[in-house]
Amino acid sequence: MTQALSPEARRDWLRLARTEGVGPVTFDQLIRRYAEPGRALAALPDLARRGGRSRPPAIPTVDEAEAELAAGEALGAQLICACEADYPPSLAALDPAPPVLWARGDVSLLDRSIIAIVGARVASAAGQRFARGLAAELGQAGHVVVSGMARGIDGAAHEGSLEHGAIAVLGGGVNDIYPPEHRDLYQRLIEQGCVVAEHPPGRQAQARDFPRRNRIIAGLARAVVVVEAELRSGSLITARLAAEQGREVLAVPGSPLDPRARGTNDLIRQGAALCEGASDVFRALETLDGLREPGATYRPRAEITESDPALTEMVAALLSPTPVSRDELVRATGREVGAVAAALVELALAGRAELLPGGMAATS
Repeated sequence: MTQALSPEARRDWLRLARTEGVGPVTFDQLIRRYAEPGRALAALPDLARRGGRSRPPAIPTVDEAEAELAAGEALGAQLICACEADYPPSLAALDPAPPVLWARGDVSLLDRSIIAIVGARVASAAGQRFARGLAAELGQAGHVVVSGMARGIDGAAHEGSLEHGAIAVLGGGVNDIYPPEHRDLYQRLIEQGCVVAEHPPGRQAQARDFPRRNRIIAGLARAVVVVEAELRSGSLITARLAAEQGREVLAVPGSPLDPRARGTNDLIRQGAALCEGASDVFRALETLDGLREPGATYRPRAEITESDPALTEMVAALLSPTPVSRDELVRATGREVGAVAAALVELALAGRAELLPGGMAATS
C-alpha cells in the first residue's frame, strides 16, 4: 500500500533512514514493528540497549533532517519515501526497498518499463558503440534505459537513450558528479531524464556505496544487459543482484582474447541470455513471468513480537562473519520468527549484527 505522509512523519521517516546502524533491512523491520517512524525513533535507544549497546545510536536531529530537505529542495530535487505513490513500483517490490530516494529531473520515468545497460569503465570503442546503439533502439521502442553514469559503457548507454528517456543512479548524493568529465552529461540527464541517489545531497561516493547503487540499478530494471565486464567487476555484481531479484540477465558475447569479454562470456556460460541486439532483449522480456506485485515497505500492522535478553544473546552467539538465514536461526533457537527478528534488530542497532537482504544476517 502507499501512504501520504504528513510533513512531520516524512521528516521522521528521513531521520529513521539516516540513523546510525539502520540500513534498509533494519528500517523495514522497524516499520513492520512500530508502523509509524516517530514511534520507531522513540524506541531506538531502548532497543539498542537491549542489544548490548551502552549508548544510544546517533539519530539525526530535527534540524539536521530539515537541513537535508532544504539542501535537496535548493537543487530542485525531490525526496521520495518508500511508502509514497511516486516511489518506483519495481523498486518497491524489493525485499527490502531503499527507504528513501532523492531524484532530479523527470520522476515519471521511474514508472516506465526500464532496462539497465552496464559494463566496463575502460570499455572498447566497439563496446561503447554497441551500448549506445542498443540504448537508442530500446528507447525508440518505448523503454527507459538506466545505468550508473560511470565512464565507458554507462556513459555510452546514457548518450544513446537521452532522447527517449534515461535514468542515472549515483553512488553518492544526487549532485555528486563523478567522473568530473561527465558534468555536461549530468546536466543533460537532469534536463532530459532523471538522476537518482539514495544518499543525502552533497555526499561524495565511497567504494562501499557502489554495491548499494548497483542494487538500485538492478531493482529498477526489468532486465539487465551487460556489454563488457572483466571477471571481477561491479557489472557482474549488478548482474548477480538482478538474477537474485528475478530480473532477466543478458550478456553481450566477446572475443576470448579480450579480458573485457571474460565476464560476459562467463555470464552466458552460467545461463544468462545472449544479447546481439535489441531483438534479444525484446525476446527476453516476453518470457518474463513478471515481477511480484509491487508494494510499499510501509506496513501499518506490527509483525514482530518482543525479544528477551536471553534470546538476544543466544542469537548473537549463533552469528558469524558467514551470513546465515533467519529461518536457520529460528530452527537453532526454537523460538518464534517474530522474536528472532526482534533480537536481530536489537543486535543491529547495537552494532553487533548486520542485517542483509534476503533474510540473512551476519556479525558486523
